Amino acid sequence: MSLFESSPLAGAASAARMRAPLAERMRPARLDEFVGQEQLLGPGKPLRVAIEHDDTSMIFWGPPGTGKTTLAKIIAARTQANFIEFSAVMSGIKEIKEVMTAAEKASRFGSGTRTILFIDEIHRFNKAQQDAFLPYVERGSIRLIGATTENPSFELNAALLSRCRVYVLQPLTEAQVIGLLERALTDPDRGLGSSGVSADEDALATIASYASGDARNALNALDVAASLAGDSPSKRITRELAAEALQRRVLLYDKQGEQHYDLISALHKSVRNSDADAALYWLGRMLQAGEDPMYVARRVVRMAVEDIGLAAPEALNLCLSAKEAMHFLGLPEGDLALAQAVVYLSLAPKSNALYVAYGSVQADIEATAAEPVPLHLRNAPTKLMKSLDYGKGYQYAHDVEGRVAAMECLPPSLAGRRYYAPTEEGREKTLAQRMEEIRRIREQNRRPG
Repeated sequence: MSLFESSPLAGAASAARMRAPLAERMRPARLDEFVGQEQLLGPGKPLRVAIEHDDTSMIFWGPPGTGKTTLAKIIAARTQANFIEFSAVMSGIKEIKEVMTAAEKASRFGSGTRTILFIDEIHRFNKAQQDAFLPYVERGSIRLIGATTENPSFELNAALLSRCRVYVLQPLTEAQVIGLLERALTDPDRGLGSSGVSADEDALATIASYASGDARNALNALDVAASLAGDSPSKRITRELAAEALQRRVLLYDKQGEQHYDLISALHKSVRNSDADAALYWLGRMLQAGEDPMYVARRVVRMAVEDIGLAAPEALNLCLSAKEAMHFLGLPEGDLALAQAVVYLSLAPKSNALYVAYGSVQADIEATAAEPVPLHLRNAPTKLMKSLDYGKGYQYAHDVEGRVAAMECLPPSLAGRRYYAPTEEGREKTLAQRMEEIRRIREQNRRPG
C-alpha cells in the first residue's frame, strides 16, 4: 500500500466516494464493465471502432440512464485525455468558449494533451450558440462529445452534425437492469456488498420493471430500498419493500412480459371493435395495475389515427386533450380524461384507410428509386434555376377552373398512383365524394381546349 493510500486524505476520499449516490459509485470505469448498447459496442461495431481509433467528435442520443456520460468518461480514460464536463443547463457558452480557447493553446504550445469537452444536454444551446463549437472541432483543438435526449436532426445545427458522428443509445432491457442491480448488491467496494443487504428476485424485477430502461433510476431505487431493508432484522429487500421504495402501488402486473402486451392489445382491439364497455374495463385494469398513464395516453392517441382516422378527425384532438389532461392532473384525477377518450373512440365511426394508404406510400418509397422532384414542382428563386427550367410548366391551381390543375404531382414512375381510398364511414363518405369531384375536374382540365 502506498503512503498516499494509507493517509488521512485517502481515507477522506474513500469516505466521500461511499457517500456518493449508488448510481455514481457503480458507474463503469472500463468498457468491459459497461452494460448494454451491444449494437454499438460489440466487436467491430461502429462506436467501439471509433473509440479504438480515437478520431472523431460524436453525439450520443438516447433516453436518460443509458450511459451517455459514462461512455464519454470511459473514452477520456482510454485516451488519457483531459476531460472537461459541462451541462448546458448549468453553464453558459461564454465559459465554455474560454475553456476551448485554453485547450487550443495547450494543444499548440503546451504538452500536447488532448481535451475532450463533454456537453450534457447539448440541445439546450440554441443553434447560434452551437456555432461556437465549430472552429475548435474543425481544427481538432478539442474533441466534442455531446449528449442529448432529443432528436439531433431537429435540435443541433447541420454544420455541427456534419462534423460529429451520431450514435443512438437504446434503453436497457429489464434483464440488463437486473444484472446491474445484482452487481451493485454484491460489490463490496463500490456497491452494497459490505452492507449485508440481500434482495429477492421479484424485488429486483419490480425495480427493473419500473425503471423503463434507465439504469440510474434503478440504482437510485435500489439504494432507497437497501436503506429501508437495513432497518429490518433480515436485511432483505422484498417485493413489498421495493414497491415502497418506488413509492408506487405494485399489483401482479408484469410490465416486461405478456400481461403488459396482452392488456394494451385487449384495450386497442376493444376500441377497434366499438366495444366501449370492454375498452373501459381494460383501461381500468392497466391503470389499477400501475401502468404508466402517459404510455396509455400515447397508445390512445395512436388508436385515434390508426383506427378512426378521417372518419372522425376530431377524435385526434380529443385524445391529445386527454393526454394533456392526464399530464396536468396526474392520477387518480386524470383517469377520467382517458376514460372519456376510449369511450369516444369506441363509439366513433372507424376507418383504417389512412393507415393503409401511408403503409402503401412507405412500401413504394422502399421499392422505388428516390426520383428527383419534377421540374415543374420546384421553386425557382434565382435566374440560374429559371434557366434550368425549374418551375417550368407549373400550373397555379387558383387560376384554373375548379381550382384543380391537370398537372401530375407524383414522380413519373408513380404517375396516377392512388394511395388513399376513403371508406363510406363518417366524414370519409364526404371525403370520398370530394375526391371523386376532384378527379372529374382534373380529367376535364386535361382535355384539349
